[in-house]
Amino acid sequence: MFDTLPLILVLLISSVLAVALFRRLRLPAMLAYFLVGMALGPHTFGLLPDTEASREFAEFGIVFLMFSIGLEFSLPQLYAMRKKVLGLGGAQVFLTLAVVMTVAKLAGLDWSSAFVIGAALAMSSTAIVSKILAERVDLNSRHGRLSIGVLLFQDIAVVPVLVLIPALGLAGANLTDVLGMALLKAAAMLLFLFTIGKWLINPWFNVVAGQRSRELFVMNVLMVTLLLAFATKSAGLSYALGAFIAGMLISETKFRYQVESDIAPFRDILLGLFFISVGMLLNLQQIAANLGLVLLILLAFVLLKAAIVSLVIRLMQYEAGVAIRTGLILAQAGEFSFVILALGVEQHLVSGPALQLVLAAALLSMVLAPFMIQFNGRITRKLVSSYSRNSGQIVQDIDDGSKHLHNHVIICGYGRSGQYLGRFLQEESIPFVALDIDPSRVLEAAAAGENVMFGDAARRVVLEAAGAARAKALIISYADNRAAMKILHIVQEKYPQLPVIVRTVDDSNMEALREAGATEVVPEILEGSLMLASHALMLLGVPLHRVVKRIRLFREARYQLFKGYFHGISDAEDESLERQQVRLHSVIISPGSYAIGRRLVDMHLESFEVHIKSIRRPNSNGMVPSNESPLAEGDVIVLLGQPTGLSNAQNALLIGRVANK
Repeated sequence: MFDTLPLILVLLISSVLAVALFRRLRLPAMLAYFLVGMALGPHTFGLLPDTEASREFAEFGIVFLMFSIGLEFSLPQLYAMRKKVLGLGGAQVFLTLAVVMTVAKLAGLDWSSAFVIGAALAMSSTAIVSKILAERVDLNSRHGRLSIGVLLFQDIAVVPVLVLIPALGLAGANLTDVLGMALLKAAAMLLFLFTIGKWLINPWFNVVAGQRSRELFVMNVLMVTLLLAFATKSAGLSYALGAFIAGMLISETKFRYQVESDIAPFRDILLGLFFISVGMLLNLQQIAANLGLVLLILLAFVLLKAAIVSLVIRLMQYEAGVAIRTGLILAQAGEFSFVILALGVEQHLVSGPALQLVLAAALLSMVLAPFMIQFNGRITRKLVSSYSRNSGQIVQDIDDGSKHLHNHVIICGYGRSGQYLGRFLQEESIPFVALDIDPSRVLEAAAAGENVMFGDAARRVVLEAAGAARAKALIISYADNRAAMKILHIVQEKYPQLPVIVRTVDDSNMEALREAGATEVVPEILEGSLMLASHALMLLGVPLHRVVKRIRLFREARYQLFKGYFHGISDAEDESLERQQVRLHSVIISPGSYAIGRRLVDMHLESFEVHIKSIRRPNSNGMVPSNESPLAEGDVIVLLGQPTGLSNAQNALLIGRVANK
């Protein structure tokens, strides 16, 4: 019989020390929890009891993980990335599942065990990949966006897998009937989500929030989550599906971010406990006895998964270099691999040597993942010589677009602040070239006639092609200190006389950026883009009285120049925060569009609460929109409004009807 308090103390001390060590080594905390479970579990020192009660308690970690996935699930984001998510992600998951199941079947396992292992190994680590890509400023690169799209589908694919595994665990039942019934129950739950549940959850949360008690609010979130988890478990499905539905329900309310903040401590602690319970399943003696086989499975798994991801992306017409980089980034197991394996163990579908080999290989693949992601570009350039040539074409395009510019400004990043700054420069007739790595934003802004090009400003050849040697100033308009340091290093090395203005979130890194060569550092707290523009204009020789006058005029006009910005893929993570934020959107009148030959007054765009900022025509410098202006093929209409209104206005212009009016 174990004493509870000493056991909890041993668990806490071990977890704190292990997590601190792994964070210092820049390895995922998840691996630290595995190590604690393995060291203290029944197959090693035996300090942690492997009881049914402890396993059920650890399962609540899965509940809150799936709740978080549901909370972050966004149908608009899914639709915007549908090609990457449904096409690439779906093909990767199904191909990996099919190949692994075939190999497992040939190795002597039954189909149910093969399915569990195949589904587990089809997953990759969202936590590891997103964290390292963000640190490397690669989230908006082509391989970064493809990786995130595939990971998003994997997160979605977990839901039907968690529905199917309990059905497979029912011995003696007709498999077709059981799977059909399980999917029918899941469909009924999701139907409830989009109808009755959505109608109930908003007023209920308003009532609870109206009591102004954080304690009551948190208890209500826990109640809703566990109630739905219990409902799905009672229906013969899994706790996780109910938690996912609860997350999706709450994501539709205005309390989404408050809920995410309040639930994070419960989720992280219980998730750590779950990974400790998975670590307890590992038998070091069996793994040591089969170490050669574990390493062989690890090598085969990593190469197979990288090859499948690369092949799928290549078939989608992406270049070989981008395909291989994405394959290397996703060639590991993930958090949901262990969720699936744990559920398979609970349903008695997988056990013994097969479980030990797969668990060990999955863990080792996650240990290797940070190194493979870190050096994915270098490895790809060694394998694919054409990748360097394609990168050269991007550089050539930038050179062609900026070789006529002299005494111009280079804007690094064309997000909201970059676009605001560009409008200031246009008002002063100061030439500029903007560089951005979000192709969606580049295409939209370029279609509206703005001088923005696709390229990574943190590369020497890109800055050289943008005319850094001839430029009068360089402005880093996005608040990313890591990327800013890379650019400053290049400028100090090759263009030491080029003034650089840097935007940062606050004043905590001002001295470090100045020491790295920044001429001016503008924290967002110093009035954001207005202050950035004033520094830029004065540095470019505009008299102070004109700068002050222009800033005052913009303030008097209530920042009309600043109203709206072109939205890109990299802004998707802020979707809910910006749901009420107006933005700009370019609509190109393509052949066969409904609006061709019709006047603006006939389109009634004001009913969608959008404003027409400008109309551009081919070979024209633009014209002022008028209600009597007939539209023609090739016109680019720049609209200002909220996302729903912009979508409806675009449908009205292109097809003459509104999908969701």
